[in-house]
Amino acid sequence: MFELSQLRCFVAVAEELHFGRAAQRLNMTQPPLSRQIQILERVLDVTLLERSNRAVRLTPAGQRFLIDARHLLKLAESAAVLARRMAAGKAGSINVGFTATSAYSYVPALVAACRRELPDIDISLKEMVSSDQLKRLDSGEIDVGLLRPPIPRGNLDVFRVTAEPLVAALPAGHPLVEAAQLCLENLASEPFIMYQPYEARYFHDLVVELFSRASLVPNYTQHLAQIHSILAMVHSGVGVALVPEAALNLHFSGVVLRPVVTQWQRPAELFFVWRGDNDNPLIPAIAGIARDLAAQPGSIQSMDRSIQ
Repeated sequence: MFELSQLRCFVAVAEELHFGRAAQRLNMTQPPLSRQIQILERVLDVTLLERSNRAVRLTPAGQRFLIDARHLLKLAESAAVLARRMAAGKAGSINVGFTATSAYSYVPALVAACRRELPDIDISLKEMVSSDQLKRLDSGEIDVGLLRPPIPRGNLDVFRVTAEPLVAALPAGHPLVEAAQLCLENLASEPFIMYQPYEARYFHDLVVELFSRASLVPNYTQHLAQIHSILAMVHSGVGVALVPEAALNLHFSGVVLRPVVTQWQRPAELFFVWRGDNDNPLIPAIAGIARDLAAQPGSIQSMDRSIQ
């Protein structure tokens, strides 16, 4: 089989149609250049160039082979560049798990930042609950997870990317919309739409703990798993709810979000998680982008800034 060096020699001669100029272009002398062309023709069992004392011409076979030779050289160069970019964490593919609520704000911002800084990477997004992400991190089905606590100790590397308060979701026109400030007592006396204890365990436990620390027992009327479903029920007047502040980005019509003052503060947290022994070279690059994004002003949601 021919070698890439022979292809480079042939392409130089074919483009220059002169052995002397081709040798100068390749920074070599003419005799070894001629030998490389002869070896190539012998390997192919084809005459590529017609030589005379006055001129060098491509044969029909040489004209066709020139097209393929250029393509092969370009492919080889691209493969080398891609390998270097992958090793440097600037190209390749990565599987990222995320929870549904993180798609309201942080995930789109992270993907947009990655597209700007790492335009050659392929990000495959996989929506799943936090417990499933932990399983798939362990099996290697995903490289990175964006998930809710608790996160087990072990070989996982973790850092927090968002911490946002829970806010009250009220039907437009509800009397509480006009209140100067809300407290948990206001919500406990209303029909309350709650999270399901299994499909939405993190938010279920967070809300239960908030009311429990305030010694309140809400009037739970519905238990739902998805925040957009909860907001739809609020819109219909079924009840009120507590949702993460990122729900503002849904712009749900007929629903008003208001801050809630509580004695015990615990934000809804989201963590960037990966296995320490995962050797995907993109992980450090994306983790760096995720850290920078989390550190930007306004990345950790502020009730005073966002809730009207």
